Amino acid sequence: MKRTLLTLLCTLLCASSFADEGMWLPGLIRERIGDMRSKGFRLTAEDVYSVNRASMKDAVVSVGGFCTGEIVSDRGLLLTNHHCGYPAIQRLSSVDHDYLTHGFWALSDTEELPAEGLFVRILVRMEEVTDRLAAGETAAEIAAAAEREGTGYRAAVEPMYYGNQHFLFVYEQFDDVRLVGAPPSSIGKFGGDTDNWIWPRHTGDFS
Repeated sequence: MKRTLLTLLCTLLCASSFADEGMWLPGLIRERIGDMRSKGFRLTAEDVYSVNRASMKDAVVSVGGFCTGEIVSDRGLLLTNHHCGYPAIQRLSSVDHDYLTHGFWALSDTEELPAEGLFVRILVRMEEVTDRLAAGETAAEIAAAAEREGTGYRAAVEPMYYGNQHFLFVYEQFDDVRLVGAPPSSIGKFGGDTDNWIWPRHTGDFS
């Protein structure tokens, strides 16, 4: 009996060591691409994530500096989470037009609602600047120089790997953001904030 249990336990431990799940950093996709392609994935690692060339990563944007979104059309339509669009939807709502409760859909360009104060940033490039900082440049100087490279550019130097490396992130900022569509809160916020971190989910969490 003990021998059987020990064999079973060893089998389970060995099986668990091959668990193929969880989240993977985009920069490490080259380590996974072989397995992905063996299961039918057709893109290359460079197609998905290239540091300074156009790739799938460029469809991912920063919304307001606090959320992410995905561009899904050549006209700039983007999707983000319902709770990310929530403040803008709330500001646009009124007693007569309660978009939070009832949702909103623009059926034409003229019906889109300007989301004042909300911006979207698209990553232009990133560059390691650890050596430049060590040589005496300041993060503010590096960011300011990068912002002068293009119209609407915003830049920031961020520490990575517990401060052992520093990277410059250069973004192009777009301030003309409009609300095109959002579901009613009964769909977009179904389950409340707690459900935002629990799976499986049943929420129409988009705007």
